Amino acid sequence: MFHFRDALAGATAFTPSRPALIRARTRDAGLTFDRRTVDGTGAFLIGELERLDQTLHMPLVSVTWSRDIDLREDVSIADETSSFTNSSFAAAGGITAGGKSWIGKDANAISSVSLDIGKTANPLYLWGQEVSWTIPELESAQKLGRPVDAQKFEVMRLKHNMDVDEQVYIGDSSLSKTGLVNATSVTNVTNVANGAASSPLWENKTPDEILADVNELLSSVWAASAWAVIPTELRLPPKKYSYLVSQKVSNAGNLSILQYLRDNNLAASNGQKLNIQPLKWLNGAGSGGTQGDDTTTNRMVAYTKDPMRVRFPMTPLQRTPLEYRSLYQITTYFGRLGVLEVVYPETVGYRDGL
Repeated sequence: MFHFRDALAGATAFTPSRPALIRARTRDAGLTFDRRTVDGTGAFLIGELERLDQTLHMPLVSVTWSRDIDLREDVSIADETSSFTNSSFAAAGGITAGGKSWIGKDANAISSVSLDIGKTANPLYLWGQEVSWTIPELESAQKLGRPVDAQKFEVMRLKHNMDVDEQVYIGDSSLSKTGLVNATSVTNVTNVANGAASSPLWENKTPDEILADVNELLSSVWAASAWAVIPTELRLPPKKYSYLVSQKVSNAGNLSILQYLRDNNLAASNGQKLNIQPLKWLNGAGSGGTQGDDTTTNRMVAYTKDPMRVRFPMTPLQRTPLEYRSLYQITTYFGRLGVLEVVYPETVGYRDGL
C-alpha cells in the first residue's frame, strides 16, 4: 500500500527563495527622505515634535541689472532685430576750411553741411521656459499648503532674471556677444598705474593714489567724449569695494576711503554725484583674467546710466494659455532678450589690474 507520508519522507524538502534581509539605519533621528516623500510637492515624513518652517528658501542669487542699466522698451515680441543709428556731421568754414562760416553780402558760393548716418543692428533672441505640473501634484500641494504652481513660477522668474543679468553684463560667449563690462566697441581700456610702492593693487596704494586712479578714468572718458560727458557711474569688484569701505583715510579720522572718493572725485567737483557700487561680474573681467575669478585680473568700469548712452533691449514676459495634456497642466513663458547697445562707446571706460 502506498502511503503519502512515505513519499514525502523520500522527497527533497522544497523551501521557497526569500530575499536577503538588509538592515538599514537612518542618521536623521528616524526621518526618511526617499524618492517617494521628496518630490515636487514637498511632502515629507516628519515627527510629531518637529516644527517644519513653511517658508520657501530659494537659492542665494544676486541680480543687479535693473540697478545698472536702462531698458529700451520700444521693442516688441514681433521684432527680430534692434538697431540704432549714429550720425556724423561735417561743415566747412567760409574764408578758411576750418574756420567760421563767414559770407559776404554778394557771396554766390556758400559751403553746405554734410551728413552721414551709420546703422548698428543686433539680433533679438527669443527666450522661453516651460512651467508644468500634474493634477495630482497640484492637489497634493494644495493640501499641504505649498502651491507648486506658484513655486515653479518663482523658479522660472529667477532663471529669467539670472539670464538677463548675464546678458547685460557679459553677453553670451556662444553667441559671440558682449555686455557692459567687456564691450568690444569700447576702446578706452588700459591698466591702472603703479603707485609709490611699485604696485597697481589698491591694497598697496594710499587713498590719494586710489583717488588718482578713479579721477584718471573719469577724466579719460570725459576727454574721449569731446569733454561733453563726465561718467556718473563707477562699478568695482566686490573685494575692492569692501576694501574701500573698511579702510580709513587716516588713523586719526573716521572717514572711509570710499566716502573720500565720493566727496573728491571729478564728477563731484562738477556738481554731479558719482554712484559707486560693487559688481560681481567685474571679478576676473580684466584683460588676461578669468571671468568670475577675483584672484586674476580685475576691472573697474565707468559709464553714464542714460538710455541715450547705453541701454538694453528687452520685451516683457508673456505666456501661453494653460494647456491640459493628459495629467499635465502646461504653460510657456517667453520673451525677447537683445544685446547691450553701447550707443556712444566714448562714454564708457575700463581700467584693469587694480
